[in-house]
Amino acid sequence: MKNLIQKAIRRRNPSFSFDPELGNVALCSFIWTQCWGLLRGLKLLFLFKNPKMAILGKQVSFFNTPKIIFGRFLKLGNDVHISALGKQGVSMGDNVSIGAFSRVVVSTSFNHLGEYIKIGNNVGMGEYAYLGGAGGLEIGDDCIIGQYFSCHPENHIAADLDTAIRHQGVSRKGIKIGKNCWIGSKVTILDGVEVGNGCIIAAGAVVNKSFPENSIIGGVPAKLLNSRI
Repeated sequence: MKNLIQKAIRRRNPSFSFDPELGNVALCSFIWTQCWGLLRGLKLLFLFKNPKMAILGKQVSFFNTPKIIFGRFLKLGNDVHISALGKQGVSMGDNVSIGAFSRVVVSTSFNHLGEYIKIGNNVGMGEYAYLGGAGGLEIGDDCIIGQYFSCHPENHIAADLDTAIRHQGVSRKGIKIGKNCWIGSKVTILDGVEVGNGCIIAAGAVVNKSFPENSIIGGVPAKLLNSRI
C-alpha cells in the first residue's frame, strides 16, 4: 500500500519517499485527507475548469475564475482565497502548493485594476501568505517559501501634505522573484524589487531593493549578507 501511494505522489514530486518511521495510522489519515481534497477539487468543474488533479482544502474560494489559469496537481490549503480581478489575472504552473489561510489577490479596486500574479512550476508556499498583484508579481520555478510571506507591488503617493493620502493615488512598478529561491518565513517584499535566481532570503527580512542572483539576503531593511558563488 505504501509503495503504491509513494508512486502516485511521485507523479507530482519525483524525489518523494516516505520516511521509514511513518506509521500506518498517520498514513491512513494522510490518504483520507488527500482523497477528500481531490473530491473538493472536482468543484472546479462547476466553474468550467479542468481540475487537473487539484487538491483543495476546506472553504477554498475563487473570484473572477475566467482569469485564473493553473497547471497539474495544484494544492490549496484550507481557507485559501484567489482573486483574479485584474488585467491579466492569476496564472499558476504545475505542482504549485499554497498553504492554508493564504490570499492571492491581484487587486481590490474596481476603479484601478491591478496587473497580474504569475507563479511558476514547482513552487511551494507556507500558510498565511499574502500575494498582491497590483503592479505585477512574478515568482519563478522551484521556489520554496515559508509562512507569512507577503508581496506588495504598489505604493501610496504621499507628497501633498494638504490632501489625504488615500486620495493621492498609487505608484506601481512590480515585483519579480527569480527561479530556485529559498525564502524564509515572515519575509516581506516591496514594490520595485527584483530578486535574482538562486537567492536565499533570511526569515523576517524586509526587502525594499533589488539583489543579483545567488545572493544571501537578510535584515530590516534587507542587505547583502553573502553570496552563494
